Amino acid sequence: MSNASFPAQTAPFSAATLERFAREVAKYPADQKQSAVMACLSIAQQVNGWVSAEAEKQIADYLGMPAIAVHEVTTFYNMYNQQPVGQFKLNVCTNLPCLLRNGQAALEHLCQKLGVEDGGTTADGLFTVQKCECLGACADAPVMLVNDRQMISYMSHDKLDQLVDTLKAHAKQGA
Repeated sequence: MSNASFPAQTAPFSAATLERFAREVAKYPADQKQSAVMACLSIAQQVNGWVSAEAEKQIADYLGMPAIAVHEVTTFYNMYNQQPVGQFKLNVCTNLPCLLRNGQAALEHLCQKLGVEDGGTTADGLFTVQKCECLGACADAPVMLVNDRQMISYMSHDKLDQLVDTLKAHAKQGA
């Protein structure tokens, strides 16, 4: 999908966003404000839907740290979107326990159902499907995470189809 409908850069953070940053920074000693980097990245993603290089730079400037240090955090954790994603981000675990219990098949089923490749976003901007690292629920394999918040366990093709239908219906209600 072309990301032409998404902004190429992040606008400067609003006063309300900077206020949220300040609340996070206040949780740490004054000489350790860099400790709020993950919270600030999360806020930036909530505001913009993803974390652009410009957002990383703004956070680095705000926290008084090198931009590369913020980028290292962004790229280390898969919860930070480094490019625009769909309204529903579906992270499917394909690590060994999930792989042995059809995690790869679940990923392929979702990709086929939604007409995207791994890492792709549907043309309507609703879904991004991507494999991810272990989600720590190996006993419930195969598992996936919806929008970095909701864990889906014991995925079968039928369960995945129902989930996609439910999310599509939810998106239509919100429109």
